[in-house]
Amino acid sequence: MKKIIYASLLFVISIHSHFLFAQTKATQVSAVELAKIDNLFRQYLAKGWIKGITANVAVDGKTVYNKAFGNNLNRPFKTNDILRIASQTKAVTCVAVMILFDEGKFQLDDPISKYIPAFKNPKVLDQFNPADSSYTTKPANHEVTIRELLTHTSGLGYAQIGSPDMNAIYEKAGIEAGFVPHKKLLETEINKLGKLPLATQPGERWQYSLSIDVLGRLVEVTSGLTLNDFFKQRIFQPLGMNDTYFALPKAKQNRLATVYTEDPKSKLIKPWKDGAFPGVTINYPINNNGYFAGGAGLVSTSKDYGIFLQMLLNGGTYNGKRILSEKSVAMMTTNQIGKIPFTDNTFGLGFEVVTEKGSKKFGQSVGSYSWGGFFGSNYWVDPKKKIVAQIYVQQWPFSHGEIANKFKQIIYQAVK
Repeated sequence: MKKIIYASLLFVISIHSHFLFAQTKATQVSAVELAKIDNLFRQYLAKGWIKGITANVAVDGKTVYNKAFGNNLNRPFKTNDILRIASQTKAVTCVAVMILFDEGKFQLDDPISKYIPAFKNPKVLDQFNPADSSYTTKPANHEVTIRELLTHTSGLGYAQIGSPDMNAIYEKAGIEAGFVPHKKLLETEINKLGKLPLATQPGERWQYSLSIDVLGRLVEVTSGLTLNDFFKQRIFQPLGMNDTYFALPKAKQNRLATVYTEDPKSKLIKPWKDGAFPGVTINYPINNNGYFAGGAGLVSTSKDYGIFLQMLLNGGTYNGKRILSEKSVAMMTTNQIGKIPFTDNTFGLGFEVVTEKGSKKFGQSVGSYSWGGFFGSNYWVDPKKKIVAQIYVQQWPFSHGEIANKFKQIIYQAVK
């Protein structure tokens, strides 16, 4: 009887204080503070800075916020819209790599050339001639390792969004990022990439790159499956991620969110048309290109991707199914680049990881990990406060991207 009375009192207190209590007594979530997210999103819509937005927040495995605002071309933006998650694909590929690491398929400090011979005896760009994209090279100081690929310290560049020199070299060789308008095979493209020069010496600096696309091919070589099939069999199906694909089935294409673009001069927002960014198509999920780009190719929903992130927060398990070892999750979400500079934070195996210095910006706990995507999406996981948060704006360019940090500030006012 005492227990019943005590529980009832807690319930009454929670109503009067406007607090929702999560599964653990230590975490409180303020409904009043969370309501400020609505106001933030409506403000950006009213000013014409965005056309649509959706966000999802879970605390202790319980969804505390899941809303969509604005419109697609012919209908309202919905919380179950299928979104182009772009570089959020990278985390899935890194998990696939670590699943195979758990199985003893390779060591992280193995040279990638052991599995993809095209990367044997790497060269580094020395002199570049912009007149004809010709170049000279010098030998790399060591073979690129799997760990360096996972940490973006491999020396590789990024097609289309990298340095002018590497953009030109990759364009001449036909190397593209994951949003391709025509049929390509990951094997063919990665073998071509392996024969091109590195932008910097491996292990020298952090540089966002095609490293994770290379790792996608590593998954194929060491598993005997295409990256598409590996994702399905080892990650998506066990987790129940039923709306996550490289190639979106026709029956679900009506749920694919509209992508918008911002006019660079007027700043007016309009539907994306191919040509808004050179060599990039937004039709990659529906054009049957057959390209399973480990760095950028997936579409998903906030529900599906939230399940994936919750699995990581749970130490590699979800609904009683173990996807990844707890040890591997710990490795992925702790500093793996030593003292190599990387903003105020550091970098793990596929994630930015918050440091003591970085935690002072928005209140994220030390050890929180995050990343985002090309079309205005961001996510983070806070293991201490047990937060999984996602925000999606299907737009590029996006000159008001600070909305993600304002969203973050509200969350940390709401979760105590």
